[in-house]
Amino acid sequence: MNVHKNARLTPSGRVLLVQRIEGGWPAWRAAAAAGVSVRTAYRWLHRHRLGDGEFV
Repeated sequence: MNVHKNARLTPSGRVLLVQRIEGGWPAWRAAAAAGVSVRTAYRWLHRHRLGDGEFV
């Protein structure tokens, strides 16, 4: 998979973000730790829960 050169999250970063939220972190805190917006955090969480192939 090609990651956009300006992408804030790599595939492993996305996994860590979702694991933190599902592990009990507030979404805003997990987003801040990853350097992304809360909206982006929820977007990746939603994609993960859908089982979307674009997640990783």
